[in-house]
Parts: sequence; structure tokens; C-alpha cells
Amino acid sequence: MSVVVIVGMVALVSLTFILLVYNVRLHKKVQTFSSIKQRITNLSVVQDFMTTIGESLSVDDKIRKINEVLIDKYEIKYSTIVVFDGTEYVVKASNVERKHWPALKSLQDVDIFKDSITTAAPKYITINKEGERLPYQQSEFGRAKSAIFFPLYIDNVYIGYWILESGTPHDFDNVDTTVLEVIRDNIVSVLKSVVQQRTLESIVRTDLFTGLQSEAYLYGEGKKIIDQYTKSTMCMFKITNLESINIKNSRQLGNSVVREVAKYIMKNISDDYIFIRYMGPKFVIAFSGIEIESVAEFLNDLKVDVEGLKITLNGIIEEPESDITEENNPPVKEKVKKEEYVEPILNFVISTYYKGTGLEEVLKKLEEYIDNADPNESDINNI
Repeated sequence: MSVVVIVGMVALVSLTFILLVYNVRLHKKVQTFSSIKQRITNLSVVQDFMTTIGESLSVDDKIRKINEVLIDKYEIKYSTIVVFDGTEYVVKASNVERKHWPALKSLQDVDIFKDSITTAAPKYITINKEGERLPYQQSEFGRAKSAIFFPLYIDNVYIGYWILESGTPHDFDNVDTTVLEVIRDNIVSVLKSVVQQRTLESIVRTDLFTGLQSEAYLYGEGKKIIDQYTKSTMCMFKITNLESINIKNSRQLGNSVVREVAKYIMKNISDDYIFIRYMGPKFVIAFSGIEIESVAEFLNDLKVDVEGLKITLNGIIEEPESDITEENNPPVKEKVKKEEYVEPILNFVISTYYKGTGLEEVLKKLEEYIDNADPNESDINNI
């Protein structure tokens, strides 16, 4: 064998080795890049999830929004989140046409998914040839040809499922399920975070005495309205002599005071503001988007007007001007007992609320102040 051939072979082997090392390094770089890209995507999704949790949206709107984030960031064809609400399975979010929802919310009854629910493991299914359909499809053929089913659990309690679908057979064959499981865990985290909000939304009640919404309304629907503005003024007031009226006069008269004060204030504030009965003798007015300086003078006038009301069991005493004089007034044969009335005494305290901060903390601060204030205090206090 000639020296030239040997040198050529050595050069070829060396070149092959160099190319092999280069390809290995390139593959590692591609894997590293893909991993970094995936981490960035995952981080972005988590950030979007956290932002969504903090927004002034209903629970259902939050779930729909996180589903849209998943579809957009991970380029998913079809994504559906189904949750058991205590009585039935409900499609909470989906980009699938509504006509397919009855099938999608009944997957817990499909045999192929029952083991997945029992073991909390994802289940991947696909068709192998045209003309086949997935086990849960009743009449549709063309829409979904592969799917991954993820059961959802909160504290080991099964609450529903998340299903991904594709119109391509075997589309999820090479998908990293560990990434999808991280996404599933994030979905569960969101669902867990909105449990308290869902509870608040479900317990909103109308106060029987006043017809006003209760405190729970303020943290749900009310907060959506307030958070349309960067800064608002929160006002809490207390009928400070209500307990005294209940004891010295009667509880019925005290109830009348609560009703009439609420009715009078409701008539004299804008419909744009939120007025609720907070608890017992305490009420809250949320002046959405209004500065404290603009509120103080109005509240001072309102306080003077309300404290001038004379309230009986039958409501506010009306005292219209009369032309009857002592001379032309007919004689009274019997003395008529004057109806018992009381005058409410109010104490107001106000504070600024900034969007994105804890509304409950602001109200707690107002409540602590008003509960510990001197009963004779009469100024409008800003804290």
C-alpha cells in the first residue's frame, strides 16, 4: 500500500472523527438551546398564569384565559379543561366547537381513560389509519386523530381533566410528557388558587334588611369594578349608636335605623359607586377612581344630613311645612301619643386603595380604626 493511500486514509479517518465530534457537540448545543427555549417558554407560561390569577376576572374567565395561554405558547391544536363542580362535569375552557363538548365532558366514563384517572397517569391515544376514530368520538372523524389525557388532582382529590388533541395521527409520539406534566401542574396550581375566589363568588348574598350586597360581593364582582381604576377611595362608616338604640328603645327600631340609613345613602350616591353592608352596623362605600380630597367634603355633608334624620318604626318622619296656625287649628279632643323616633350617629373613616394591592387589608385597617375609635368622634378621618 502506497504512502499516499495510507496518508489519505488517515486523513479521511481524522476528518470523519472531527465531523463526528462536531456533530456531537452541535447536537448537544441544539439540545441545550431547545432546553433553554423550553425553560423560557415554561417560565413565560408560569408568569402569564400568575398574572391571570391576580387579574380582576371571574374564576371561569381566568380558567379560559390560561387555556388560551397554553394554546398560544405551546402551539396546541385543541386544548380542553373539564372540572367537576360538585354535581357534574363542566367544560371550563376549550377551543373546540361547542357541539363536541358533550363528548368532551364525559371522558371519565370512557373505559380507556378510567385507569388513567385511577393511577393519575397521562394516557396517550391515536388512530393508525384513515377511517378510524378515537374511542370517545361519537360521530366526528376529521377533527381529532390523536390525544393526550391528563387527570387533574388537588391534594390527592380528583377534580377533572385536561385533554390535548391533534388532527394528525401519532402527532404526540415524540412529545416530552414531562414538560406537559409541568404544564398540568401549573393548571392545577391555578385551579387551586381560584378555589377561594370561587367560594366568595358562590356565597354572595343580598342583605335582608337593607337590600344591599354583602361583603363577599366586594371581593368578587365589586373588585372588578374598582380595579378598572388605578386609585380609588374606600370609605367605611358605622352607626355608632345602633347598639344603644337596640337596648334603650328596641331591636325593631334599630332594624328600622339600619334600613332607613342605607336607603337614604343609596338615594344620594351615584350608581357608579359600590355600597355594601359590611357587617352589623358597618357599611362600606367604594368611590371607584375618585381621589380622597373629592370625597371628604361630600361625606361631611352626607353625615350631617343622615344625622338629621328622625327615624321611627315606620321609617323617616316627614315634616312638611304647614300653613295651619294656632288660631285656626281645631281643638284636639284627645292627646295623640307622639311616635317614638331616634337620630342615627355615624362615624366615617376613609383610605386610598391602589389597584393590585390587598383590598381586604385596606378594609381591615379601616375596621380596626372604626371599632377602636371614641364613640363621640365626629370628624371624617383619613388613615
